[in-house]
Amino acid sequence: MKPKALDHGPTTHWPNLDEQDEAAVLRILRDGDISTHGVIRELEADYAAFTGREFALAHNSGTAGLMAAFHALDLQPGDEILVPTATFWASILPMLWFGLVPVFCESEMERLGPDPDDMRKRITPRTRAMVVVHLWGLPAKMTELRALADEFDLKIVEDASHAHGATWRGIPAGRLGDISVFSLQGDKLAPAGEGGVLLTDDATYYERALCLGDITRIIEIDGPARRFAATSFGIKTRIAPMSAALARVQLAKLPAHNARRNANLQRLSAGVEPLGFETFLPPAHIERVYFEFLIRHRDGDFDNAGLIEALQAEGLQVSCPRYPLVHQQPFFTEGHWKQIARLPEGSHAEIADPEEFSQTARGNARMLRLPAFPGQDQGIIDAYIEAFRQTLARIEGK
Repeated sequence: MKPKALDHGPTTHWPNLDEQDEAAVLRILRDGDISTHGVIRELEADYAAFTGREFALAHNSGTAGLMAAFHALDLQPGDEILVPTATFWASILPMLWFGLVPVFCESEMERLGPDPDDMRKRITPRTRAMVVVHLWGLPAKMTELRALADEFDLKIVEDASHAHGATWRGIPAGRLGDISVFSLQGDKLAPAGEGGVLLTDDATYYERALCLGDITRIIEIDGPARRFAATSFGIKTRIAPMSAALARVQLAKLPAHNARRNANLQRLSAGVEPLGFETFLPPAHIERVYFEFLIRHRDGDFDNAGLIEALQAEGLQVSCPRYPLVHQQPFFTEGHWKQIARLPEGSHAEIADPEEFSQTARGNARMLRLPAFPGQDQGIIDAYIEAFRQTLARIEGK
């Protein structure tokens, strides 16, 4: 049967670009400096002010920003970093280039961030840091994670790529780690096409990140690291000025964009919560944002596949989550990660069994991904709620 037609149109269109964005990019073209334009530093100042951090360093991607973060920690090959398996691969893989070993952990089911209890069980004498991801825009359990980091003297690398504008106890995402990184990729809440921003209050971390890949600025360092100005550490990671210009405009628009997206998804949440779904509404001390909108049926035995098929037949854009569990991917299960990490001789580091992390796998299998509805609602939110109501009534009536 052919799916019904449902006009998603402007309500799901993203990114939203207009004359302001166009003018910002044209300014760079007309200035003629398309590699090292001052707009890059303007963007960094914007993000430092946005998060209240001392240092900001723009990168050509969030992945490059995370790579710089792992380099900045100055760890040794074989050192371990606790990571969630339910995340995008870029939260993890860049560390391998420095010989660091990811130790995969479960996700907790309330906010979908790293499970502090499971992390505790996996700490060894080699554990040096943890990666905290605010998945889909919902800040992780920072009280417990910070306590764990303090107890075992672990550094926190905060991957805030989904969480532009979110806050935890009044503190913005991007200021919740020793080093924090935003992605500015085109799907993100403050997009630049491609780009990333590293943030920290530690001058040494900032300097090491600068030395990794911004060769034109190492000469400005007032200290011994200036000696690397001719080579950097062999990688070029700086953002393109046209992307930086676009990123500045999109960051300025972020409050309005987030407000519209949140209003749409809070209405949708209110409509489907009574139908048996968890929509991951935040506790009072958190302001969440919505990079993507995922929900989960409270009945662990519910037929997710059947529901997705039925909703798609109604014209809804519904699917499974798009991130597979990282530890189950061939890059790890077939051992390719060791070719990148080149661990010290005698090291016996192993990645978790693909069948491990049953809690995360079960939770992931029950999730439904819906549009984030970033545009002006033109009746589609009500159409979704009604389609859910009628579809569930048919399924439960069988």
